[in-house]
Amino acid sequence: MGHWFSRNIVEPGKLPMLLALTAFVLTFLITRTVTRLIRAGKGPFGNISSGGLHIHHVVPGVVLTVLGGFGAVASGRYGVGAMVFAVVFGTGAGLVLDEFALILHLDDVYWTDDGRKSVEVVVFTAALVLLGLVGFAPFGVNDVTADERQNRAAFLLTLLVNFLFVLVTLMKGKFRTAVIGALVPFVALVGALRLARPGSWWARRLYGRRPRARARSRIRGYRHDKRWTRVRRKVQDLIGGFQERTPGRGSASG
Repeated sequence: MGHWFSRNIVEPGKLPMLLALTAFVLTFLITRTVTRLIRAGKGPFGNISSGGLHIHHVVPGVVLTVLGGFGAVASGRYGVGAMVFAVVFGTGAGLVLDEFALILHLDDVYWTDDGRKSVEVVVFTAALVLLGLVGFAPFGVNDVTADERQNRAAFLLTLLVNFLFVLVTLMKGKFRTAVIGALVPFVALVGALRLARPGSWWARRLYGRRPRARARSRIRGYRHDKRWTRVRRKVQDLIGGFQERTPGRGSASG
């Protein structure tokens, strides 16, 4: 059944990636649901402790990620083993990245504003994996024609140009655009041509003697943040459950 599915529904060799992505998203959603119930004091769930030590779910997540990663490397891209380890890896990655903010800050910030980074990273990771799953390749390799692939000089030039777009976008302080642009070259081109964000390396080094560029950068950054920060926070509230402020019987996270 798995062989038929991989040959007729998904591009051969990508079934493990699809399973890993599915496990990753489901694990994140289930974990968020459980932690919200714990925090609200509902349901049969509770925090896991050992000897008075609260065990965060990032701990089993790390174990599962290691097992799934090494298992996937050992089993290759095909067969039942590859699919099983893909699910194990996706489950572990979902548990780990759900507490990304805790790892970043070395503090239990699960339900705080800093904890929103976990939701952002999970959504961003799922989007990138989905792009890879549907066929986008880094730096526009998928856009290169067969003739260009045979012409090594043209092939390397294409990679270099797309890489430079991504690098410029990064220096302009647009991390999300740069990462997506690594897979979708047009996005990196737009990010490279537009004004840098205030405070970025590009703005500090190249706008120092250009007061009009600095002013435009600050105004555009302010307008962008004003327009999208509220929307982003609402989406994070919906996904991560940050709107729930009722203290429950558990601590900040599971």
